[in-house]
Amino acid sequence: MSSPRDVAVLVGSLRKGSLNLKLAHALRELAPASLKLEIVPIGELPLYNADLDEDPPPAAWRAFRERIAAADALLFVTPEYNRSVPGVLKNAIDVGSRPYGHSAWAGKPGAVISGSPGAIGGFGANHHLRQSLVFLDVRPLQQPEAYVGGAHKLFDEEGRLTNDDTRKFLQAFMDAFAAWVEKQLAA
Repeated sequence: MSSPRDVAVLVGSLRKGSLNLKLAHALRELAPASLKLEIVPIGELPLYNADLDEDPPPAAWRAFRERIAAADALLFVTPEYNRSVPGVLKNAIDVGSRPYGHSAWAGKPGAVISGSPGAIGGFGANHHLRQSLVFLDVRPLQQPEAYVGGAHKLFDEEGRLTNDDTRKFLQAFMDAFAAWVEKQLAA
């Protein structure tokens, strides 16, 4: 068997007890052997400012861009803030997309999953993020769509997923994502 595909996971919440961080850990556990998921930190990235993108740009930006460019695929796990993507995730997208013409995101297969205590599971953020990804030439998985509502009821105190129906759904999502990654990288 060939080595697993390197999947950069970006979590749109910085909170230590983040539901989406818990969701990302659950996805990593459920990932098929063909995928190796690694959470890429985004909280320390300086806010994007083209004036700073001189030679050399901030070291954190360079390291982040190199990490994203090296990944085989991308997985975005995000909450919804005000019907959109959290600012920290948008900043990471902007940092990775610059300088113009040198986007680290381009051509990579990806997937978006959103989690929220609310019933619609971060639908607005999920779709706003998909718009940006299409512009950046990320090829997002279309089906199954993944919105995890009531996320605050799905994990125990240690952050472990406790809901069997959600586990089955997330397993199906990860299996579909693995197949999508292979299909896109084989093309």
